[in-house]
Amino acid sequence: MRTDKETAQARLWHVLEKRAPASGDRLPPERVLKDLVGCSRETLRAALAALEAQGEIWRHVGQGTFRGRAPLGRPVKDTLLLEATTPSDLMDARRLLEPQVARAAATRRIQADIALLRKRVAEGRSARDRAACERADDAFHQSIAQVARNPLLIALLRHFSSARCRAVWQREWDRTYRRVGVEEFTRVHGDHHEQVVDAIAAGDGPAAHSAMAHHLQVVSIDMGVLDPEPPDL
Repeated sequence: MRTDKETAQARLWHVLEKRAPASGDRLPPERVLKDLVGCSRETLRAALAALEAQGEIWRHVGQGTFRGRAPLGRPVKDTLLLEATTPSDLMDARRLLEPQVARAAATRRIQADIALLRKRVAEGRSARDRAACERADDAFHQSIAQVARNPLLIALLRHFSSARCRAVWQREWDRTYRRVGVEEFTRVHGDHHEQVVDAIAAGDGPAAHSAMAHHLQVVSIDMGVLDPEPPDL
């Protein structure tokens, strides 16, 4: 029995809610969607076109189909990179880059930098809700890049910050806070951030690298994007 466009669109919507619930999530390819919806490719494309006209999805040739409205004001390739970035991808990139940034900051800091970083730590400790914690945490990590005094590193950390604004990241961040608890999460974050700043203030690059790596590993585990290390036998 042939599936009409209205039925296909209703089924497609159900698939979207399960497979791509947040703005920026990538939909499965058409060959997969066709089987999930149970329709011909022609009918599927008509249903996709209807949802695109409603602003529920957007498509880019060679890149795929994404949930939400087509982004404006940003180069297409840059936007696609952000929209396709998962929390796991982002934390992996941060674990690779940010410890090195902290190491560089330890060798390039001046006294005024330490005052700024300690202010950022205090702002994080005084945050009282999820949104304030997120802003304070983001500001702290971007400030480390500023202390490293490399324009490209600063730009990369700002790029990471843009990815943190996406709905899929915010959803995982919110789940983490709900699971761990805002007060506990804020206390642990504050302790970790202070350890990083102490190492930078001492000019100890290896210690700054280690403190930042440990911090991001704990955050990754709390967010469920990294498995805990097995205990030593």
